[in-house]
Amino acid sequence: MNETTGLSYLQLALRVLGLVLVFGVYPLTILWPSGWAWSAAQSHYLQMIIGIYATLGVFLFIAAKDPARHLSLISFTIWSSVVHGLIMAVQALSNPEHIGHLYGDVLALFLIAVVLAVLCPAAARFDLGNRSA
Repeated sequence: MNETTGLSYLQLALRVLGLVLVFGVYPLTILWPSGWAWSAAQSHYLQMIIGIYATLGVFLFIAAKDPARHLSLISFTIWSSVVHGLIMAVQALSNPEHIGHLYGDVLALFLIAVVLAVLCPAAARFDLGNRSA
């Protein structure tokens, strides 16, 4: 894949991810609660998480204009998704009533990390100094 095509795919991925985080997370907690909501009711915790992911979505959508200027945000998205996914995976495995999360939000977080890391390897590295998308 050439650099222009790779950049186009990264920009598309950032826009799609941004829209999903803004408009998709809340409906998923309603439509598939066993895979996306960690409690039966719309808890305060869930509302906070939805707010954080919606905010991240807005900033990822903005970052799609010029990903090279937003490597730290893309890096944060990759690594926070890995860490959050690992924590949730351990919680799901240790609490059988939450096993559905392995196929829902846990898998989604790992997919986000992999897609962004493949499309923006500079952001997947810990050394972000003077690198471009």
